[in-house]
Amino acid sequence: MPYLIDATDKPDSADLRAKTRPEHMEFLKASLPKLIAAGAKLRDDGTTAWGSAYIVDVDDRASAEAFINADPFTKAGLFGDIRITRWRKGFFDFKQL
Repeated sequence: MPYLIDATDKPDSADLRAKTRPEHMEFLKASLPKLIAAGAKLRDDGTTAWGSAYIVDVDDRASAEAFINADPFTKAGLFGDIRITRWRKGFFDFKQL
């Protein structure tokens, strides 16, 4: 069942995000079977990241929590707030389901 994970960076953490990003990207590549979607939340300038959003296909909330807790961004202490919500596909890939 899909879960939406909305993670917001702590203030003034751009350097930590940049330093941890290569390990984070490797984690996401290794997690591809679980990922429906993932990407950075950006400010209106289109370049400044201030968090991450994930939609993961896992068995339950505990698995979604385990996923985000294993993310190198989480381990490095980048996120100040993490919200996990069950998500239902209503519209996806330009189609109504």
